[in-house]
Amino acid sequence: MLTWKDIINFTVKKNLTPDNRIDKTEEEWQVQLTPEQYRITRLKGTERPHTGALCSIYEEGKYNCICCNAPLFDSTIKFNSGTGWPSFTHPIKENAIKYKRDTAFGMVRVEVMCNTCDAHLGHVFPDGPEPSGLRYCINSESMQLEREVENE
Repeated sequence: MLTWKDIINFTVKKNLTPDNRIDKTEEEWQVQLTPEQYRITRLKGTERPHTGALCSIYEEGKYNCICCNAPLFDSTIKFNSGTGWPSFTHPIKENAIKYKRDTAFGMVRVEVMCNTCDAHLGHVFPDGPEPSGLRYCINSESMQLEREVENE
């Protein structure tokens, strides 16, 4: 399981290699995404707290990148942080997320991106629940929920 020290090391040294890469032009992303998805994922925007469609959904499934459909988080690691954004304790796989030091807005944070397509997802903080102590604070617009299909 990743720790805050691991996250900081990724921002200073090198991120893990993704399973695959998807690269598109800005024009291709604009055609594929809604204006709000594009603003958040490609221009590093954010949605207002408590407005995202995935904030209060706790159905079983996988949260995939809205841009490339790469699996990012699992519903079993989602929790209610009270922050107004979907929150997770760790990624579905260690190499699913890319980390970057973010000094925008006069503060130091760690930006999280899809490691497959570089979509901006949100930020990670060291104030989450055990066992990881991490809180991945993610924009709803940057993900889509792939619901579990029940076997009959």
